[in-house]
Amino acid sequence: MSTRIIRFRDWARPVRPVRREVLSATPESDEGKPPVLFVPGFGHGAWVFAEHWLEHAASRGFPAHAVSLRGHGGSGPGPKATLRAYTHDVVQVAASLPRQAVLVGQGAGALVVERALARYPARAAVLAAPVLGGWVTLATALRRNPAGTAPAVFGGRLRMGRRQLFSREVPEATAKAYTARLGRASARAQWQLLAHRATEPPVGDPPVLVVGSPDDRVVPASALTKAARRYGGAPLMFPGMGHDLMLDARWREPVDAILDWLDKGATM
Repeated sequence: MSTRIIRFRDWARPVRPVRREVLSATPESDEGKPPVLFVPGFGHGAWVFAEHWLEHAASRGFPAHAVSLRGHGGSGPGPKATLRAYTHDVVQVAASLPRQAVLVGQGAGALVVERALARYPARAAVLAAPVLGGWVTLATALRRNPAGTAPAVFGGRLRMGRRQLFSREVPEATAKAYTARLGRASARAQWQLLAHRATEPPVGDPPVLVVGSPDDRVVPASALTKAARRYGGAPLMFPGMGHDLMLDARWREPVDAILDWLDKGATM
């Protein structure tokens, strides 16, 4: 049964509860595989995984779930949400699953997963195109997407378009439809992302895989390597793909690699 680590601050200053949207896909039969909980990045909702990855994971025997962080997708509002509140949402959903879960975070959702790992004993974790915060993140964003990043520095919305999120293989109409569905994270969470320091060590030392693309215009390859080294490995790269791996034209390649890694012993 899933458990979570309770800390004094959680009792003394509990996070305000909100309605949490969770989208799911389940296998036709129970193969005993662990549930996989997907966590989208800032501005993205659970729908980004429902497009392709949830059903695909279920077809391979994994109960698959995706949560929308508060203020995103169909979850309740979170205009002043903090990284702590986002982490709370993930831990609460993970703890509600019938088996110890695998956590998969994409973009800034990877930072939320890192923080959740310090509170929830995950079976394993995957950081996909991880945006793990710090001032280097800001410098990279300002250099590669100045017009979209500058407003976020002053509390506005971080804007990312086709150029930042997708490869050229994604049809123009599809890319426009996806970007039109993007929302925004709270200004407070955006600032906390920029000022964020290294997270606490994971509970139980679960295996952690880092995946991404050397052609990602949000996360440089050096950042992927640094993230993977923290967990004693090397990043698994998918050249030619954009930041939103789960929505890109070749979405099947990274999710199959993740599921292969889980099948080959990461969750034993």
